[in-house]
Amino acid sequence: MSIKEGILAELEHETQNTKRVLDNLTGEHWDYKPHEKSMSLGDLATHIVELHNWVNFALSKDIFDFHTDYHPPKKATLEELKAELGNILQKNKDYVNAQTEEFWLTQWTLKAGEHILSQMPKLGAIRFSITNHLIHHRGQLTVYMRMLNIPLPGIYGPTADEK
Repeated sequence: MSIKEGILAELEHETQNTKRVLDNLTGEHWDYKPHEKSMSLGDLATHIVELHNWVNFALSKDIFDFHTDYHPPKKATLEELKAELGNILQKNKDYVNAQTEEFWLTQWTLKAGEHILSQMPKLGAIRFSITNHLIHHRGQLTVYMRMLNIPLPGIYGPTADEK
């Protein structure tokens, strides 16, 4: 299996996992926050979908600076997020397929102004800065869902809510 094939398989799998979570939501609890310091459910869902876009957005740069390159999205509706997720998957597939194997081994830097947060090959960045980050936040979202008694879909196996 090539690097590209591995990335594409993971992108497909993680996008479907996010889709299953979004499919169990309604707009009913969009402003819910389990704590005053927490993001709202809608903001968290928006951020999760946004992170899927980082494959073609953030990795297209060798240096990604939060101070100049990042603009947090406005909270989207559930319908907008579901539609965007499908568009993002296709953009990511096209982007990954357009890259050489060597591209994934080139250096990527994540920084905030002059402060370097991390430096690693783009292959590592796709896992560390994108996929792990999105899995972390999707896990938070499923905790919100459990607190609101919204059934949880299986992500890496069945849940107590699935029959």
